[in-house]
Amino acid sequence: MIYTCPMHPDVRQEGPGSCPKCGRAREPRLPAAGVGTAGGAPAPEQDSELHEMTRRFWVAAALGFPLLVVAMGHLVPGDPLGRVLHGSTRVLVEWLMATPVCTWAAWPFYTRAVASVRNRSLNMFTLIGLGVSVAYVYSTVAAFVPSLFPSAFRSASGEVAVYFEAAAVITALVLLGQVLELRARRRTSVAIRELLELAPATARRVSAGGHEHDVPLSEVRVGDILRVRPGEKIPVDGEVTEGASNVDESMVTGEPIPVEKGPESPVVGGTLNTTGSLLMRVEKVGDETLLARIVAMVAQAQRSRAPIQRLADAVAAVFVPAVIGAAVVTFVVWSLVGPEPRMAYAIVNAVAVLIIACPCALGLATPISIMVAAGRGATSGVLFRDAEAIEIMRKVDTLVVDKTGTLTEGRPRLTVVEATNRWRAADVLGKAAAVERASEHPLAAAIVEGAGARGIEIPAVETFAAVAGKGVRGVAGGTRVLLGTAAFLREAGVETSWLEARAQVQQHEGRTVVMVSLDDRAAGLLAVEDEIKDGAREAIAALRKDGVRPVMLTGDSRATAEAVARSLGIDEVMAEVLPDGKADAVARLQGEGRVVAMAGDGINDAPALARADVGIAMGTGTDVAMESAGVTLVKGDLRGIVRARTLSRATMRNIKQNLFFAFGYNSIGVPVAAGVLYPFFGLLASPILAAAAMSFSSVSVITNALRLRRVAL
Repeated sequence: MIYTCPMHPDVRQEGPGSCPKCGRAREPRLPAAGVGTAGGAPAPEQDSELHEMTRRFWVAAALGFPLLVVAMGHLVPGDPLGRVLHGSTRVLVEWLMATPVCTWAAWPFYTRAVASVRNRSLNMFTLIGLGVSVAYVYSTVAAFVPSLFPSAFRSASGEVAVYFEAAAVITALVLLGQVLELRARRRTSVAIRELLELAPATARRVSAGGHEHDVPLSEVRVGDILRVRPGEKIPVDGEVTEGASNVDESMVTGEPIPVEKGPESPVVGGTLNTTGSLLMRVEKVGDETLLARIVAMVAQAQRSRAPIQRLADAVAAVFVPAVIGAAVVTFVVWSLVGPEPRMAYAIVNAVAVLIIACPCALGLATPISIMVAAGRGATSGVLFRDAEAIEIMRKVDTLVVDKTGTLTEGRPRLTVVEATNRWRAADVLGKAAAVERASEHPLAAAIVEGAGARGIEIPAVETFAAVAGKGVRGVAGGTRVLLGTAAFLREAGVETSWLEARAQVQQHEGRTVVMVSLDDRAAGLLAVEDEIKDGAREAIAALRKDGVRPVMLTGDSRATAEAVARSLGIDEVMAEVLPDGKADAVARLQGEGRVVAMAGDGINDAPALARADVGIAMGTGTDVAMESAGVTLVKGDLRGIVRARTLSRATMRNIKQNLFFAFGYNSIGVPVAAGVLYPFFGLLASPILAAAAMSFSSVSVITNALRLRRVAL
């Protein structure tokens, strides 16, 4: 399994271990328990670093904070501990309590610091490891061999100061920050964990002989027939072959109303079958299922890097060497002109600079916000493929949108039935549906379905013939029936002037018209259209109000495209455009200086989706479209674009706030730790206070990022 670093997604190595750049533990690139396997719980190693850091923290806290009490006991009036612990005894107790903390508990910091030097990638652990080890080693030598130290290291009483409590408490505070960070990272994966747990552990397979038996989900193959009983979850993606039921798809789509399912209806793995029993044919398993793709996309987005991260990276590249340089300067200045004991002050303040400047907050500022935002988007049906899509989404000023399957349902429906005075509309539709039931034309299914939805009886067909490019003819219920174009009817001697006049009205509205004659006389017409999706009007209106310019880009005829555009309030239409022409159209808009988002659902949209600044795919569309896009709307609802822009703005505000916290904190903290206030106010930042401030900065960044989980979308 490939593992990657949560802060450096470009690091990809086989198996678990430490990141060579920052020292953090690598995580599986994708969740360990993929959809389609038994269970959904994460692999044990996914939480191993959290458990390990937690154990080390509790040991450090249990010893470090009592050690602080022992070391600072002389500041308490009467020094009650001094009666029992005094002089060399107190120092020995401090060493005994500090050693497990500064060796075992702090060991990960040392290994990561060494790795950072070896890999020439100085980071926060470089500073922590250096600061803690210097304080501990110095104090140990001072405790056991004080004679080695010259007078510059000694106080007025002749003692050499030790800083065991500083090293131990620093370790405890840094470990606390690590535990909080790891817990925050784990919380950002809640959406993935919940999705993983949707898949059942087993499926009920139906053999060719009709026998049924339960098998592990990992053994299910494409083409298998599965039975899904009432109350059970759909195991994998597929199509219903037999039975009828209502399926609760809210766990994937967010839609609270159960969806009716019958033969040929698609079903999604992880959704809940509520009422009837279904037989389904398996079409996708394992990594190909919708749940698996969602999990993969969210995981990838959470570990990707936004362009704004380049600013933090550029600063971090020079930050750690600059801090080490500042610590060296601090040591030199205090050792030369500081008060007695100069060397003790020099070491303490240099260590304080190393600790307070630890770039934990800077390293977390962007990744933690991206991780939380990706999880928040997933729970609202908006999947970001990468951090760049999150950042650019808010800048979009032009939305190029495909028509069929994006603005419209992508499936023609019978919407208008008109009849001449000689016939009833029900008779026209019933006889037309009878003939069309034998046809394979795409419009035929819409006509048959429309008749069924209206409760119209469809008579039997006695004869049937199709004329390519023109229409169909047949005999239904003893009546000669012709369906097709005006030219087809005129060739049969039918007067079509009334039909053609009425057809112009319907075609102006973007509908496709089929003319009908019965017994060689004009009987009526049927108008079929691809209905506009629910929410499309609302989404376009909201985007226009937000300053986004909508442009329709479609391969359909101009008349149909313009009719749909009028209905939606879209002023700019590019019609009859081929797939490669769509990508060229996006490029032309980009050449005008626009930031372009492209929304589509089909294979023909893939080039334009890839060419746009942000590609937006419908989750109800093709896999190719989703692979080419930076954002996927799970439900195929364009209102998701509005939510994506809202989340994008909130995320970038959050990142900028985090960077402000990190930069502002270090700009103030380093000079204070170096002692610039001492000549004026006599104030110094001890290593303990520096560690507390450093941890507080990280906690503030994490807490601020977690606010994105509550963003109203």
